[in-house]
Amino acid sequence: MLAAQGPQGGTLPLEPFKERGASITPAYEGWFANPDGSFSMLLGYYNRNSKEAIDIPVGPNNKIEPGPVDQGQPTHFEIGRQWGVLVVKVPKDFGKKTVTWTITANGETQAIPFSLHNAYNIAPMKEIGMLNEPPKIAFTQGGPKFQGPPVATATTLTGKVKTPVAITMWVEDPKGRATEGGRGRGPASIANVSLHKYRGPGTVTFDKPRLPVPTQGAQISANATFSEPGDYMLRVQANDESGEGGGGFQCCWTNTYVKVTVTP
Repeated sequence: MLAAQGPQGGTLPLEPFKERGASITPAYEGWFANPDGSFSMLLGYYNRNSKEAIDIPVGPNNKIEPGPVDQGQPTHFEIGRQWGVLVVKVPKDFGKKTVTWTITANGETQAIPFSLHNAYNIAPMKEIGMLNEPPKIAFTQGGPKFQGPPVATATTLTGKVKTPVAITMWVEDPKGRATEGGRGRGPASIANVSLHKYRGPGTVTFDKPRLPVPTQGAQISANATFSEPGDYMLRVQANDESGEGGGGFQCCWTNTYVKVTVTP
């Protein structure tokens, strides 16, 4: 069975991409403790197709067990490795039990169990060596800031089919450069934000799927256009200069969700 089994590199599939027809494998970023004594498991996935994003409804082909089949997992699977898109909470007495995410794509099933093994304990809110922290995203100026693994819907928007809906954000990186001339001279941006379809009945097109954040607290915006009416969930991810997946340290990036209700 192939999977990403932990923060130390794990056993991600090594076979090359196919354009189409390949499987999707759940990936384990690791677990962390919550203040109330429960634990959170941070999950991502790896779609081995280089040109085939796949929609898989919650059900027999996309389920998390034990508990409700629908635990907030994506139903739209983008190509490549997607980091830390989902948190599954388990109680403080979870012990040596496992949570299993099963994904069947193109006729191939990958069912990967995740546990609270000590080797997979991570610190997604602060990298221990450099004390780095994830970027913060707000969806209203001066409003609530979201940081680290996704825990709730950050904002709710409405729109109409085939009419652009603006996604506006204010982004800062607590440990990043104040300006280009600050810590770690190099890229002009202090962070980069990407937008993704997470759930929904139709196609979502972004005019700017990736946006640089030029300065601390900068306002950035992108438009999302929806092909069909219905309820959608978008994923907004912010990466600091450590890059995708935090350079393998499971810190420091932020994922959060935006709900959009689209009418005809």
